[in-house]
Amino acid sequence: MYNPYFGFSEAPFSISPDPRYLFMSERHREALAHLLYGLQIDGGFVLLTGEVGTGKTTLCRCLLGQVPEHCDIAFIFNPKLSRLELLKTLCEELHIALPDGVCSLKALFDRLNAHLLESNARGRKTVLIVDEAQNLSTGVLELLRLLTNLETERHKLLQIILLGQTELRELVAREDMRQLAQRIVARYHLEPLSRPEVGAYVRHRLAVAGTRAELFAPPLLERLYRLSGGTPRLINVLCDRALLGAYVQGKPAVDRATLDSAAREVLGLPRRPKVPAALAAALGVSLLAGMATAGWQLAPQPLLGAGRSGLDSLLAGAPVPADAAPPAPSPAPEPEPPGTVPGSGDAPSPPAAPGGSPDQESEPPLEPPRPDPAESLPEEELAGPASEEHWLHEALAVRALFGHWQAGIRQPSDLDGACRQVEEMSLRCLRRQAAAESLASLQPPLIVELAPAGGPPFLATLLEHDGRRARLVVAGEVREAGLAALARRWSGRYVQLQQAPLTRSRRLTLGSRGADVAWVDLQLARWEGQSRPRAGDPLFGSELEQRVRSFQQASGLLADGVVGAQTLERLARLGAPEMTALTRQSH
Repeated sequence: MYNPYFGFSEAPFSISPDPRYLFMSERHREALAHLLYGLQIDGGFVLLTGEVGTGKTTLCRCLLGQVPEHCDIAFIFNPKLSRLELLKTLCEELHIALPDGVCSLKALFDRLNAHLLESNARGRKTVLIVDEAQNLSTGVLELLRLLTNLETERHKLLQIILLGQTELRELVAREDMRQLAQRIVARYHLEPLSRPEVGAYVRHRLAVAGTRAELFAPPLLERLYRLSGGTPRLINVLCDRALLGAYVQGKPAVDRATLDSAAREVLGLPRRPKVPAALAAALGVSLLAGMATAGWQLAPQPLLGAGRSGLDSLLAGAPVPADAAPPAPSPAPEPEPPGTVPGSGDAPSPPAAPGGSPDQESEPPLEPPRPDPAESLPEEELAGPASEEHWLHEALAVRALFGHWQAGIRQPSDLDGACRQVEEMSLRCLRRQAAAESLASLQPPLIVELAPAGGPPFLATLLEHDGRRARLVVAGEVREAGLAALARRWSGRYVQLQQAPLTRSRRLTLGSRGADVAWVDLQLARWEGQSRPRAGDPLFGSELEQRVRSFQQASGLLADGVVGAQTLERLARLGAPEMTALTRQSH
């Protein structure tokens, strides 16, 4: 309908898997290379997985256009078949004549084997491609494994390529599938497009359709990325509806209102109450620019303690915003018996360093500009992310927190996956449950779980607060709200990052040596306000023991001079040099 209006030769955002419109991102090039490799190797399985709409079938269509002359391809696109039905379908795809009424697996197997032997003798290679393979039953998967046993003395007779959604990875990883898993010779998981790639993808499809006009301005491409999560199919549907809306309204290009209207139509989303535009501008939108990453996919499951196997999206570290103060380590919990996991409860103040003075002054940290209170989000209207962005809430909360610590996350992930990755960076996640009234006593930055009235729970990153008002990131949007309003909607669950001790020992005592002792010496030096740790051999001597006793006594721990699990945790909370200054100023 709108093709002549915009000068298109054809619809640029059709969801049909047309190889001409395939945008070869780096990940799509790697995925295609894996598929082409599957046409060249001798036997085994090639596995290509990815979330819904990431372009697996389009890649397969592209592959079919590059099949070597000596290859025979059997393509099964409806894998919800029984073993007998699958063998019949395979024989039909390979044009194997079958007698009427054949209903024996053995008869079909023998016919297929004879055909494959004949094709091999003629120098031909046979490849079976199964799309939507996550729907295969375990019985059919076992049959496919047995088909890879068909061979001569020198060659396998059948190569199998499986295309499927993320569930396929989980299926072949099962214990009862280990024989099949051992025969996978190549595998690749296709991720959604990254933020920069979304813009290149849109421009590519418009160019193929016959125009280089800028129908989607850069800010709209950013919006499109957030709405679609980088999933090509969603991008196509959203762009198609947005172009239709612009055509109906007689606009020369798509604007924000038209794109949002398309999102409501496509995703079935309600209208969202407007937030004053001046709020985002005043709060330093530069944080959003630092959140660009590779693609990811997340589901809205906000319970912090639960693992989520389906969340395999890529997360990259976000740079620290220019206006953000460095993070201070979290306050220490109440002393607990050795061997227990830190639990909930109000956190005591950090121990006072020797010689600290309550009157000691220091230069206050620079603070970002604050909006006029009249333009701040009213406390009674604290809202969660928009419906179309709720699925991003965890990823963006993780990025905001980990970005403050300059922790680069390699591969996606939800909160659990990100926490596992930062263990390699001498950081660790502390998961806590506390009373709602204790929110003001917690030291940001931290991730909190909030439950707005009439909406699903979500994760947000509390960046800072002054005891009355708070600045936080909700689904990538920087907001300001009253701390009391947050406390009313807070579940009590929160997560902080903490500098982990370098030591792997459980106890350090007189006579201990090595890097562990040097780390303890460094942390004590920070607590004592020294500019650098004491030099010399990293030996746990009597002087260090006395310093440990002083620290333990100030921390409310048993002052035995032994560095155990509780002492290590308290020392770890001193992590950054900034904490030393805060500790000295507080006592």
